[in-house]
Amino acid sequence: MATTSLDLLYSQINVFPTYTPSQPVPAPTTTSEHSPQLCGLLSELVSAQDRQTTLLEEFVSTISNAHRRRIVELGLWKRSNPELAEYCKRAAKKLERIQTDLLSSITEEIESNADMLLDSEFGLNEFVDRYGTKFLQLNSLLHILAQLGNAPDLQVTVQEIQ
Repeated sequence: MATTSLDLLYSQINVFPTYTPSQPVPAPTTTSEHSPQLCGLLSELVSAQDRQTTLLEEFVSTISNAHRRRIVELGLWKRSNPELAEYCKRAAKKLERIQTDLLSSITEEIESNADMLLDSEFGLNEFVDRYGTKFLQLNSLLHILAQLGNAPDLQVTVQEIQ
């Protein structure tokens, strides 16, 4: 069986040291002169990890609070605009089909003109000009409509927000 570049990319490499049973396993060496330095370094490492953990906890808390506020805002918007929320939901479903069709035509274009796209900077620029902006704007519209159309029903108390 021939080896391909994908086989090489997804192959496994054994990084563990190998030894045969006839070779003795080296005994760990300990010296008392390095112990105070080692303890100090390990203490600094634990202290740095504690600071990182604290920062990560604060970050997660901030993100969670912002997410909860966003959900409440979307729920309030949906409550005050129920008809528009339903229109957004239907429009998002239609845009998903349009996005799928556009993505299909993009992939067909890539498949049929792959050599030109690889070899010609002009061809690549023309391709990006033709599809790039349209696809990005469609994704943005779809994202907004999907969020507004699928906003959760507001059943959250003020205490849950804070």
